[in-house]
Amino acid sequence: MVKTIHQERRNVMATMTELSPIEGENKYSQDMQVDKKFIPSKVPGLCSTRYGLAFTLHFCNLSLVTQNIVMYITMVAMVNSTDHQSQLNSSTEGLPIDSFGGPNNTPKSLPARAPVYDWSPQVQGIIFSSLSYGMILTLGLSGYLAGRIGTKRVFGFSLFVSSLLTLCTPLAVDFGLTTLIVTRVVHGLSQGSGFGGQFAVWEKWSLPHERSRLCTIALSGMALGSFTALLTGGFITQAIGWPFAFYIFGGIGCVFCLLWFVLVYDDPASHPWISTSEKEYIVSSLDQQVSSFKEPLPIKAIFRSLPFWSICICSFGHNWLLITIVVYTPTYISSVHNVNIRDNGILSAFPFLCAWAIGIMGGWLADFLLSKNFRLITVRKIATVLGNLPASAFVVALPYLNSNYITTVTFLTLSCVLSQFCQSGVYINSLDIAPRYSSFLIGLSRQLSYIASILVPMITGFFLSQDPEFGWKNTFFLLFGVNLFGLIFYIIFGEADIQDWAKERKLTRL
Repeated sequence: MVKTIHQERRNVMATMTELSPIEGENKYSQDMQVDKKFIPSKVPGLCSTRYGLAFTLHFCNLSLVTQNIVMYITMVAMVNSTDHQSQLNSSTEGLPIDSFGGPNNTPKSLPARAPVYDWSPQVQGIIFSSLSYGMILTLGLSGYLAGRIGTKRVFGFSLFVSSLLTLCTPLAVDFGLTTLIVTRVVHGLSQGSGFGGQFAVWEKWSLPHERSRLCTIALSGMALGSFTALLTGGFITQAIGWPFAFYIFGGIGCVFCLLWFVLVYDDPASHPWISTSEKEYIVSSLDQQVSSFKEPLPIKAIFRSLPFWSICICSFGHNWLLITIVVYTPTYISSVHNVNIRDNGILSAFPFLCAWAIGIMGGWLADFLLSKNFRLITVRKIATVLGNLPASAFVVALPYLNSNYITTVTFLTLSCVLSQFCQSGVYINSLDIAPRYSSFLIGLSRQLSYIASILVPMITGFFLSQDPEFGWKNTFFLLFGVNLFGLIFYIIFGEADIQDWAKERKLTRL
């Protein structure tokens, strides 16, 4: 009898939920605006578990990115220094060899214990791109998997494997080029799982009026990771040898991995240290937005959705910009201004420090505009325009205003800073249009956009090998065109309303 009563109660609740799909609009409109009277006054803000989660993910992202780009820095010291001038004109990746200060002092500036390899620029390009091949395979799958089994397991395992493979990279190099490339591909698989599988956690932790700031706090760790790797990678390589750059960044990743498994939980209900008021606040606020039902993915509807494709295409254009800046900033500074590797690291890192600070501020600005009754899609598009158009314009202007390194670094800084606004724009738009499937959609959109990481080195290498001077101009003009096309497509077709295919399915149980 008791079992029958409970079964009838569940059936009635399910029927009421499906027959009243807009009950939550008293709290949230279709565009996820928040009625302030439903925000408790005693719920903690910055000193809260959800913000602690954001900062934990911030530092874990920092570690992942340092492991991702450390090879771009160390490659200068790993390759044979002979024929350095030809590598300056034809290399498609990394820093030029003479960034150590010249042909005479290059061998002296490197620690004797660090081995050197005779890799051509083409081989270096294969080594760099091998990481991207692995990442593309797992970005979308990891988002779906994290939505099923939880972000804690997926991201934690990815960070652990990435850290372990970073530690083993010098050993893989000793075993030969084939072993190194295979290691890099597997490393890419783990990196893709981390970058694509982290967003599912916000389905159950981020409130609509805090979503932008929480996500940007977490994502801004990537900019800080770029700053850390570029700044310290050169110092470590020059002082104690390139293998120690991998040992240090890999060891730091292991520490953050331990903290991740101790501090992070997939939802507020399972967190042992969260306050009762914050737990009830989050659970009740998201009750109408994310269902606990495990339904099949509407694959056909997703691939027919123009709002989703607008996110993918715009993210592709923006990722083209980011890949160019991250990979080729050291090369451009060295080839144009002929600075040594230590100073190059400082100049290359400075833009990312500014980008880190502005990235966090961009999330707060987006939530501030929402609190002033701006429509959600308006906020997303404003942030996306700021993160694309001016950022790519500053890069295009570089070849025409490169009289000194101060101007170059200023323009690169402005480009990096403005590009961070996309974190509170197009990159989290999937949480708006389909909160039920957001982890899969964000992972899939990142997977499609990350094709740029393969195309950029190939195309840029071709341009630079033809003519170094005009190669940079062609590279930057192509960047601007790709970025502008993606931005226009997003402005026309981007939306922030929950799509019909992402809403709760109607049930007929009585």
